[in-house]
Amino acid sequence: MDYAISIKGLTKKFGNFTAVDNLSFDIPKGKIFGFLGPNGSGKSTTIRMICGVLSPTLGEGKVLGYDLIKDTEKIKQNIGYMSQKFSLYEDLTVEENLDFYGNIYMLPKKLLEERKKELIIMANLKGKEKSLAGTLSGGWKQRLALGCSLIHNPKLLILDEPTAGVDPVSRREFWHTITELVKDGITVLVTTHYMDEASICDIIGFIYNSKLITIDTPENLYKEHNTENLEEVFINYVKKLSNRQVISSFNDLKTSE
Repeated sequence: MDYAISIKGLTKKFGNFTAVDNLSFDIPKGKIFGFLGPNGSGKSTTIRMICGVLSPTLGEGKVLGYDLIKDTEKIKQNIGYMSQKFSLYEDLTVEENLDFYGNIYMLPKKLLEERKKELIIMANLKGKEKSLAGTLSGGWKQRLALGCSLIHNPKLLILDEPTAGVDPVSRREFWHTITELVKDGITVLVTTHYMDEASICDIIGFIYNSKLITIDTPENLYKEHNTENLEEVFINYVKKLSNRQVISSFNDLKTSE
């Protein structure tokens, strides 16, 4: 099988602190991989290593066939990255932001013009090309950020909590766009705290205290935990691994009053 991401024994230490501990997994091309875990569990550190911006302490891997340690610049050139804090330039227009990121990837002028037209249509930004990014709402900024991350036509898109703070309608529209991109062959790695989003993923990896606890399909996780709710799966792992008492549901908050 052809993998977009393949890592083995990936470990990152900062002094005596182990942020990521011996992670191994393979993500096939053309799939959505949901990388879940509580804050501080090691998700962002793992992503930084996969993106080639942070060197692992131990382990090895390949991203789009490029060596995780030797080919970091090639990895950076062939992936797209977006987070909730994506650095749009608010004093530039929609079109100027796309131009800026296209020039970073040194796209030829003709190709850049073609990609801008495609992405403006994809992100439903037609008519907003001359609008300053700073005047856009959260949902529109999100669409522009996605467009900028795709300007160089990457084969792997990494989304780090991309919909945090975005309204429900914009979230659904965003995910419709992502699923269409996957149909065209792109691979997606996403971190999210929204379990309805995670349920869309083909594969789920759960990390806790720097260790990968499980990796499986949502359907198999439902069967294992006897539930049809991925949030319950998430809560069950936290309860089991931390011995924390977590209230079963928000409905119980009402009954306890």
